[in-house]
Amino acid sequence: MYLPKHFEKTDLEALRQLVRAYPFGTLVTLAANGLEANHVPFLLQADPPPYGTLHAHIARANPLWHDLAPHVQALVIFQGPQTFVSPSWYPSKKETAKVVPTWNYAVVHARGHIRVIEDPVWLRAHVEELTSRHEAERLAPWKVTDAPAEYVEKMIGAIVGLEIPVAQLSGKWKVSQNRSPRDREGVIDGLKQEGTDAAAAMATLVHQALPSTGGST
Repeated sequence: MYLPKHFEKTDLEALRQLVRAYPFGTLVTLAANGLEANHVPFLLQADPPPYGTLHAHIARANPLWHDLAPHVQALVIFQGPQTFVSPSWYPSKKETAKVVPTWNYAVVHARGHIRVIEDPVWLRAHVEELTSRHEAERLAPWKVTDAPAEYVEKMIGAIVGLEIPVAQLSGKWKVSQNRSPRDREGVIDGLKQEGTDAAAAMATLVHQALPSTGGST
C-alpha cells in the first residue's frame, strides 16, 4: 500500500476499532495459480499483543484452505468509510481554481500466516461469538441454539476455521490532511450536506484529523 507519512495512521486502538466496525474483510492469499481473494467476516481477538489474532471461517468446499502457500503471509484488507470529495467544497477554489476532485478513505491492512482449524469445538465457539457480536443490538437476538442441534452440527461440519496471528497492522487515513485547515472545514461542510451515512462518517474522520482537535494520524 502506498502510504505517505501524512496519511499514515499509527494509533493501534484506532486501527482495531476500524476492524471491529467494518469486519467484512478481503482476504488475499497466494494459491497455486496465483493470487486469490475471498470476502470473509472476521473477529479480531486481543491476544497476542500488540496486534491480536483474526478469526474467520470459510466453506469447506472453498479450495482456499488447502491451496495456499504456507510460508507466505496472507493479507486482509478492511475498508472503512470512503467518499468522493468535490473540489467545489474548497474555499481555495474561488481564489486560485487550482483544485481537483479526490477520494477520501480509511483502510486497515493486516498481515500474517494462516492456520487452518477443523476442530468442531473451536468452530462452534467461533460461530457463536460471531453470531452474538452481530445479533447483540437486535430486539430478539437469534442464537445458534435456536436451530436444531443436529442441523447446527451439520452446518459446522461444512466449514473450516481460519486463524491469523497478526504480524503487521497498518492503516491509511486519507482524510484531507494535505489540504489547508480552511479547505478541510469546507470538506466537512460539504460532506454533511451530502446527507448519507458514509459522508457523515467521513466528516467525522476529517474533523478528528484537524490540528485543533488533537486527532492523531
